[in-house]
Amino acid sequence: MIDLLTDTGVPVRALVRRSEAAATLPTNIEIVTGDLTVPESLDAAMHAVSTVFLVWTAPPQTAAAVVDRLAAHAQRVVYLSAPHPFFRQPNPMAALHAEIERLIAGTGLDSTIIRPGMFASNTLLWWAAAIRADSPVRWPYGAAETAPIDDRDVAAVVARTLHEDGHAGGDYVLTGPESLSQAEQVGIIGDVLGRPIVFEDLPPDEFRRETPEAARPAVDMLLAAWNAAMGQPAYVTSTVADILGTSPRTFRQWVADHATAFTEDPHPTH
Repeated sequence: MIDLLTDTGVPVRALVRRSEAAATLPTNIEIVTGDLTVPESLDAAMHAVSTVFLVWTAPPQTAAAVVDRLAAHAQRVVYLSAPHPFFRQPNPMAALHAEIERLIAGTGLDSTIIRPGMFASNTLLWWAAAIRADSPVRWPYGAAETAPIDDRDVAAVVARTLHEDGHAGGDYVLTGPESLSQAEQVGIIGDVLGRPIVFEDLPPDEFRRETPEAARPAVDMLLAAWNAAMGQPAYVTSTVADILGTSPRTFRQWVADHATAFTEDPHPTH
């Protein structure tokens, strides 16, 4: 996303919590340090900033103070918020996003809300290890349909809303172009790799038991969403095409561009 902004000549300042994180960022941007859990650390970073892209990665306690500081310096905030309606079952993550949206609205800041759906890249975390091992993909709710979106399309929309006029007040639900069951997604990965992949439906309770305790809230959110999605197509929007003027990438395109991630060890030994 940073490259998309700098390519248009937009000056970019990136906030990092630790200075060593700057090594992963482009060299043609300004890097500043700050911490969302220490709101006063943001003041220097906010100097002469007009628009902020906010991704909340901290506990909720300092959200109000952070939003107040944004409002004191910036004219507009683009906020990566709760996912699209597929995930709108009650859960702590959705409640936090809703509260931050409320705080932003209360300041009078112009805002643009970005609501991405299921990221196609989630499949790397979920299924790549089993696929690399030539094992069955064991997963709950195989018939639940989602509309996976390519991360690059989300980045392109965010970049466009940051540097273009006309997006204040926008509330953008972003999805991929097609509704696919989870089992169909695994099948597409197999098609691209040129070999069949077995999908086995895993009982939700077994899936929950196999999950580390720290990840339970996210897992409960996913299970509730997939259960609610059974028997109906995924929610699909035209927002990516409306904003970018080009169709979003299909899941098959995403898999083809990331095929080696399903075949090569991400941590090879030398």
